[in-house]
Amino acid sequence: MSEIDPANKALAEIEAHERECRLRYEAIEASLKRGEKRFDKLDNMIWGIYAALIAAVIFPQVLKLVT
Repeated sequence: MSEIDPANKALAEIEAHERECRLRYEAIEASLKRGEKRFDKLDNMIWGIYAALIAAVIFPQVLKLVT
């Protein structure tokens, strides 16, 4: 009776597969969170560029009015 019956063997393989998938998905989730932080940083940089462009357009117009 040293042999494992096929049902228990299949169950053990499925459980091992689930453990591996859990680890893989945790790594994927961590990678996505790191990427999200980078995109947030890029988003803030883009908003800063918008503000600089608007200021570059409006500032000369204000100078014309003042002088």
